[in-house]
Amino acid sequence: MRTAIKLSLIILLVVLAAFIIRISTGNTDSPDEKKRQDKTIHSIQNHNTSRVLIEQKWDLPSILKEVSAIGYLDPDRMVCVQDEDGLLFIYNIRSSEIEKEIPFARPGDYEGLALVGKTAYVLRSDGIIFEIKEFYTSQKPLVTEHKTTLSEKQNTEGLCYDSRNNRLLIAIKGFEPDTKDYKGIYAFDLENNKFVSTPVFKIDLKNDIFKDITKGKKDAVINPSGIALNPGTGDLYIIEATRPKMIIMNKDGRITSLIPLKGKEFSQPEGVIFDTEGNLYISNEGKKNPGNILKVKLL
Repeated sequence: MRTAIKLSLIILLVVLAAFIIRISTGNTDSPDEKKRQDKTIHSIQNHNTSRVLIEQKWDLPSILKEVSAIGYLDPDRMVCVQDEDGLLFIYNIRSSEIEKEIPFARPGDYEGLALVGKTAYVLRSDGIIFEIKEFYTSQKPLVTEHKTTLSEKQNTEGLCYDSRNNRLLIAIKGFEPDTKDYKGIYAFDLENNKFVSTPVFKIDLKNDIFKDITKGKKDAVINPSGIALNPGTGDLYIIEATRPKMIIMNKDGRITSLIPLKGKEFSQPEGVIFDTEGNLYISNEGKKNPGNILKVKLL
């Protein structure tokens, strides 16, 4: 009898110990439940096809609902333009307020922005580049217009600074005059303020990476609305507002990634930049919601 009682106690202790171990590891699910959870997680991962994590969001004031480009000024401030007024807006991301408005031209369709030291460059959709010296420190900045051979037909929207080559890079939203096989990325040499009429990069519209999204329509491939150069890798990040997405091109001009930009926050991606720490930001024009700036991380 005593032997039976001892045996029962031993079995009870073993069962109790196993239960405690299971509780401590958090594994209380049945095999079927575990399979169901794994399937759910897999479904969520597949649904998040954008591969983009939003780390921080700033809703912009109503005057910047149609924000078309952004520039990194310092850890507290962004420079913004919108596609109606010839103004630079200094936006404080700490206080979420516009600190300053700097006029540089009459109203127009301003789409691109690049900051080079104390100078801001703004790109209009007809290919004109506005150089605004001492834009932040001067009471009356010196403004110079630079013409290119690009026009409204090319619909220029993307602008960024290539520090390694001391040049601006311009991405066109419209088609090339003589071909529908590629869209060019052009250079404006800051050493002599000369536009280079031959593309320095070409977005290959026949690239297989676009097959699943175009359904044979070349005009659905990509219509660039913004461009940024990763300071660490030298890769180009090109976004589209019409069908929100991003492509990444390496230093040789080869497309390495296509990333859909999903979700209501990416209502109309128009601006893309990196800060000095290599963080990535995308700005969006508002539709029903305000325009925004998103600090994002690629997964």
